[in-house]
Amino acid sequence: MSDVRLTLNERCILFVLMAEAREVTNAELLAVSGLKLDGSNRRHLNDLGLVASTKVNRAFVHELTDSGAVWCSEELSAERPERSGSTGGALYCVLAGLRRHLDDTDQALADIFHPDVARQVEAAYAEMTRGQGAALRLALLRERLSEFPRGELDHALELLARREGVHIRAESDQKTLTEADREAALVLGGTPRHLLLIEARS
Repeated sequence: MSDVRLTLNERCILFVLMAEAREVTNAELLAVSGLKLDGSNRRHLNDLGLVASTKVNRAFVHELTDSGAVWCSEELSAERPERSGSTGGALYCVLAGLRRHLDDTDQALADIFHPDVARQVEAAYAEMTRGQGAALRLALLRERLSEFPRGELDHALELLARREGVHIRAESDQKTLTEADREAALVLGGTPRHLLLIEARS
């Protein structure tokens, strides 16, 4: 695996997918890293079995494969690639430090990198409310983010609830609650909460 020839951009994409630890669209990849995975780069990483790309509607969704995860782990101990410049030098210096940390703590990459569920909640909320800061039913949010286990989503909501401008409230008119609303409720302070509101930033 270590003899696979990749460009610096392809290497960086693999590390971004490693850090995100989830399926990532090209738009998300560009937003978090300034990189895109398309054309020959996508085909190359797909052919090598390092990235799985699936077309959803008209856009690709990318995810690191098991082989890609193995490549990333091995690359932590690799020398800086030739002609990778100062950017590559800095990157591989950080990777070497990460390798030392994993060895010292007897951890694996999976122990450090996992999906940022709270960020996914914020992104879904912004899209579903069109950035208006309106109250969103947790039942709808859970349906939208159904790929995340209940416990992970609950934990992310609890973390968000501690932030300024984030409110998780009970529905004041209990008669309007559906069975789905009651099932989706998050219990905070002994009270079931049904609505998420994130204040719009000025």
